[in-house]
Amino acid sequence: LGRPERTGDWNALFESELGEAPWQEVLARWAARLAPGYCAAATHGVLRVGHAARALGRAETPLRLRELGDALAAWAASHQTLPAGTAPESHGSVLDALAAVPLAPESERVFTGTIVSSLAGLDRFAPFGGVIDLLDVTGPNERMLSALTEGFARVYLANARDFLTTIVFVHGITSIAALRGIAPHLAPEDLRTATRFAWQSSAALFAAFGTRPPLSGEIEPPRASSEEIVDRAIESGDEHAIKLAEACVHEHERSPTPVYLAAAAHAVAELGRARE
Repeated sequence: LGRPERTGDWNALFESELGEAPWQEVLARWAARLAPGYCAAATHGVLRVGHAARALGRAETPLRLRELGDALAAWAASHQTLPAGTAPESHGSVLDALAAVPLAPESERVFTGTIVSSLAGLDRFAPFGGVIDLLDVTGPNERMLSALTEGFARVYLANARDFLTTIVFVHGITSIAALRGIAPHLAPEDLRTATRFAWQSSAALFAAFGTRPPLSGEIEPPRASSEEIVDRAIESGDEHAIKLAEACVHEHERSPTPVYLAAAAHAVAELGRARE
């Protein structure tokens, strides 16, 4: 795990496993094993697996099976874990848990050009260790995932202030939404574990890059409709704008609240300007 130079070996392993067992079985086994590294490659490992699983759920094709294998290989080869300890108190509310996340002071932040470097820097920030234990993820998972994506959409709206932070906090939302494609194939206990690490991963982005608490209260909806936001995201050509629009529109359909469309509209505008 966590050795990019072994990516080819991981690809070969998953090609073999997917040739011998149903993809659902392979996904369930390996998503449970890889969940502690939810933040791997700035969450791109789990993002890719989530999209591959969703596509296979619609239609099983050789190309989609190949993508699932390659996605799992990418997650394994980039595997990265975060420090984990215990918190003095666990919260049932995502917003209460977010309020308790310690934000690393500027003097203790690490950034050498990648989000991965900043997440690795949390190893030196002792207060972060208890974050994984701040949120009680027991209870209906569908409701918890909606609460998590809404909470981190509020984190996004408070903290996405330039190109870098927009990219960072896009992943706080999309990586949790990606779990929806994997969730139907996990045993209940494995799903709770994955949700726990999903929370920790997005909270790590908040701790490493955040400066303000999540927006609270009512959020003014954007003037653009969800269809217009999707069209603008595609027109922008920016992959992060597109993937946030996709995640937020689907989350909004499940649990309608202006926070999702406001976050997507902001990202489309900010990242579209950056590409001009």
